[in-house]
Amino acid sequence: MTMAPARTPGTGTQSTPTEGSRPARVGAYPWAMAAAIVLAVCGAALSLNGVLRGWAWYWPVATTVGAVGFTLAGLRALRAAPLLVTAGGFLSLGAILTLTFFRGSSILGVIPTAATLSDVNQLIRRASETVLSETAPVAPNVGIVMVICAVLGLAVILVDALAVPLGMPAATGMGLLAILVVPAMIKPQSVGFWGFIATVAGYLMILACSQWFAPDFRSQGGTARNPGQLRRAALTGAVALAATLVVPLAVPGFDQGTFPQGSRLNPWGTGTGLNPMITLGNSLRTPDGSGRITYATSATAPLYLRSVTVDHFDGESWGPDDRTSSRLPLGGQIDPGYAILADEQQQVTAIDTGTFSSPYLPAPYAPETVRGLNGRWTWDPATLSIKGSDATASRRQEYVVTSSVPNLTAALLEQSSAPARDVPDDFTRIPGNVPEIVRTTAGRVAGAGATPYEKAMAIQRYLRSSEFTYSLQSPVQGGYDGNGLSVLSDFLEQKSGYCIHYASAMAVMARLEGIPSRIAVGYAPGRLTGATVTVAGQGELSEYEVDARDAHAWPELYFQGLGWVPFEPTPSRGVVPDYASETSSPAAPGSVENNDDLVPDPAPVPTPAPSATPVPAPGVGGGSTDAGAQVLPWLLGTGGVLGVLLLAASPRLVRTGIRARRLRPRNAADAVPLAWSEMLDLGRDYGLPAGTSESPRAYASRLRSSLLGEPDGMDEAAHRAVAAVTAAFERRRYGRPPEQADGPPETDAGSSGPGSAAGSYGAEAPAPLGPLEDSLRTNATLLQRWRAKWLPPSVMGRLGRLATAPVRLAGRAWTRRAEASAEAPVRARPAGPGRTAHGGFHEQEGN
Repeated sequence: MTMAPARTPGTGTQSTPTEGSRPARVGAYPWAMAAAIVLAVCGAALSLNGVLRGWAWYWPVATTVGAVGFTLAGLRALRAAPLLVTAGGFLSLGAILTLTFFRGSSILGVIPTAATLSDVNQLIRRASETVLSETAPVAPNVGIVMVICAVLGLAVILVDALAVPLGMPAATGMGLLAILVVPAMIKPQSVGFWGFIATVAGYLMILACSQWFAPDFRSQGGTARNPGQLRRAALTGAVALAATLVVPLAVPGFDQGTFPQGSRLNPWGTGTGLNPMITLGNSLRTPDGSGRITYATSATAPLYLRSVTVDHFDGESWGPDDRTSSRLPLGGQIDPGYAILADEQQQVTAIDTGTFSSPYLPAPYAPETVRGLNGRWTWDPATLSIKGSDATASRRQEYVVTSSVPNLTAALLEQSSAPARDVPDDFTRIPGNVPEIVRTTAGRVAGAGATPYEKAMAIQRYLRSSEFTYSLQSPVQGGYDGNGLSVLSDFLEQKSGYCIHYASAMAVMARLEGIPSRIAVGYAPGRLTGATVTVAGQGELSEYEVDARDAHAWPELYFQGLGWVPFEPTPSRGVVPDYASETSSPAAPGSVENNDDLVPDPAPVPTPAPSATPVPAPGVGGGSTDAGAQVLPWLLGTGGVLGVLLLAASPRLVRTGIRARRLRPRNAADAVPLAWSEMLDLGRDYGLPAGTSESPRAYASRLRSSLLGEPDGMDEAAHRAVAAVTAAFERRRYGRPPEQADGPPETDAGSSGPGSAAGSYGAEAPAPLGPLEDSLRTNATLLQRWRAKWLPPSVMGRLGRLATAPVRLAGRAWTRRAEASAEAPVRARPAGPGRTAHGGFHEQEGN
């Protein structure tokens, strides 16, 4: 006979609860637990606002979380096997993701196809580029939203598995904490009040459901109704909440040190590279000035270093168009592709990027040649932006750029009144959802201009007027930190923001007035270091430095015959060019107004003596320590070690979860077979598996004689526990069902006492197995104890069977197919005279 416990006779019968216990609410449990998990995960997702800009991403996230959570509840309500419930969760996650993001390439909107997989790969690549290249808050493009929906859907499955089948509801906090870690490390505001409160509420609901619907039936009363426990839980929650509110005020690291407010660690990279989506607020708010770049130039004034051109505007956000198919290898002359009808001045600039990490190379515009680079680089003929082969290509590069700049004057720009020709549509396209305030403002401010130059100057004059103020905090506090059209509308109403708001406002309004425009992202001119650099053919040149605090965005407008012309609409930042200045006196070379409001006034520093460095690359200035670069390897190493430890401990965690589920069943009627299964697994873990045809009593006798000590000695409690569990299981398996019994079942005299299983087998409670486990551990060798604890054979055997299940199923299918093929000729053979179709003889008629 097999050792597997039999099912309770009588489908649908309910056990009679013992006195002092209450009925298990099996019907409502799956739905209540699903609601708690959905609330917890959706609450944790609230904290991602600020990592992602706006709230447009939250609806697909909530839909995904709800669909997966309630699918698991529905399958569990139908009493599906735990493995099938989890598999159904994965299938529902795939279906809802397909319906939300890949409906056009799927069958019936939910069944993915080969084209869907191609779309998935494209969105994952887009999300990867967003994570590697941007700083929070990032634009919620479809790629990053899809990835977040998938991750949170998997989080629902993980939390559900911990709470229900593994029976470890308290451990679900680790899954929720994993979600909260991301905003806690990235957002200046950390997790946020409402995200924290909603997550805690969901977590407490998970714990409450696990207690209310699955009380410990072995106690005198249901644990959910124990008033003492409720008081203790309320006190513990109050203390924990008070600690979360008070401790941050007392820890110096929350406003200074490793993780200061406003400069949280970015786990996706060092955070020193520019964000091509031009959400520059975090870079400007970074107090330590990471990502230091030094340059020396032959120009008469400090230069703007241009990293990437942002020209694609879809109404949701500005973004770079890399034009991968049309990029050319960097090596020879860089040709802008249009004629300049003005005198040009050639400049030589030597640059040391230091720790600046970006796929885009900072260089003055317009570059003609670049010498000294390492790696593979390409350039875009439409924008002249230079891009490397990976996301950190610019790091530790020293190179020399030769660039040309037209000698522009207001008179030349005034004369360039011809319509722009041969300009790609990307630079003139206007989205259809431009807010009315933007159109009205553009017409009111620049509509009276007779030439493109007059219109451009009117827009710049308006944005630099006293109506507007420069602020890094107002967009964050007002909820319009970004670069989309809705953000631009709020900016024109509030009239307060920083460079990206001013640059995007001028670029959009210029397009509305018929002037091609784009946005350049890079660095404002920066500061003198006091050192000099010797460059071949140029002699000693003054050295300047820029860092994340100088990150800047400015508009470029196209004028026929003069090319792309930069303007400076942002007040208190950058340098207004002579041709765009309202006064005749240009800014003095070396006095730059871009950082006066951001950099604290330092103590006077003596100017160092000029120093010469080898040619042709710029000398290495006093490099700055990149805190992110130092912390990130430790973070990744710690994460790797934790991952390895979690993997090594997974068999023990699974075994602990199985034991907890068996010893605390939701239905008291299942207590006996679950206790018997636990006793079998304990024996297997300590080297004594049950035989396939061994009776329960025979196995119990073998277990007591092989693994336990003397029955009358220190192991007496363990012997009594084995006897009690065995007797209860035999009565349950071989006794008459409760509805057929004429009276209460007899009590085994040998199992009387505290561990006896009395009453009908639907309501009896087995003896506790703690003494048995203690005795097994005491009598086992060190190797047996280690194996039972960390590599329990009961779990490893299940994992092995699960891993080989596809092979076994394929083998059975092949065997059945071979047997069917072998039987086919026999069935098809015609019956001969005197023989039946089955091969037997029959009596011939007339004999």
